[in-house]
Amino acid sequence: MSILNVIIDQREGDLDVASAELIAAARPAGEVNAIVLAGAEKAQAWGARLGELGVQKVFYRAQEGTEDLFEVTDLQFIHHVVYHYSQGSVVLAHTAEGGDIAGRLAARLGSGVLTDVVALRADGSAQQSIFGDKVTITAAVGGACPVYTVRPGAVEPEENPQAGAGELCPVDFVAQEAPGARVLSFTPAVKGDRPELSQAKVVVAGGRGVGEEENFHSVLEPLADALGAAVGVTRDVVDLGHYPAQFQIGQTGATVSPDLYIGAGISGAIQHTSGMQTAGTIVVINNDEDAPIFQIADLGVVGDLFDVLPALTKEIESRR
Repeated sequence: MSILNVIIDQREGDLDVASAELIAAARPAGEVNAIVLAGAEKAQAWGARLGELGVQKVFYRAQEGTEDLFEVTDLQFIHHVVYHYSQGSVVLAHTAEGGDIAGRLAARLGSGVLTDVVALRADGSAQQSIFGDKVTITAAVGGACPVYTVRPGAVEPEENPQAGAGELCPVDFVAQEAPGARVLSFTPAVKGDRPELSQAKVVVAGGRGVGEEENFHSVLEPLADALGAAVGVTRDVVDLGHYPAQFQIGQTGATVSPDLYIGAGISGAIQHTSGMQTAGTIVVINNDEDAPIFQIADLGVVGDLFDVLPALTKEIESRR
């Protein structure tokens, strides 16, 4: 049976939904092991939960305090585990960090790499959704240990408990290459009360039509809070400096696949729609009835967002 090594890189908080998605994505292709980069304490705490998700073995660094946040050290540790203990394919999240490690790891393993995968298959091939999710293809690469990065939100996590799963496997590891710098301190980004964008079940997004920065706070965010939703924006909003880049949806931002997507003041350029058109239900508000985004909408409202959004927020709040 093929072995797939899922990389768990959750350094803060509890085991997240994204890690469960990676495990669910890998399961159809073979036996799933986990390589935890977050340190011994968290790996030990997560062993039982990872077993419930279908992980057979949990590899982690035996020496506490070796997680120094440098990708070069993570890369060496992953390669060490795969080469010596768990030879097989490697599955990472399709993020900036995941993509950076994937390419270099594939080179070390002498195997190919497939990025932005939406499904893995038992024969080692992978499904990809390309050209703005308009075309679905099946691709495969060579080598004994192919590397895959999986799109966040592409696979639903699910329980898969098995007898003997979640075996803890400490690994003695000393980095061979100095990273050239040391982390003296680390301040994590402050997380708000809203859900993480890539994992949210409901997303409220705004485009250039929302206008000035203040409008996002006074019109868009109240609707998101009424729905318990994450806030997203288009690239031009970020370029104008009206909202932080971490909330950008699209080809150069986050890919989201919520149950409900509400877009206001968004024209529907492919740069944005490629990152959200797999949403379960798409609702859009735009005063231009010819806006391209209406072509992918399940429900479209032609109207002024400054009238529609406050009225919608008020109605939702009245029913809570």
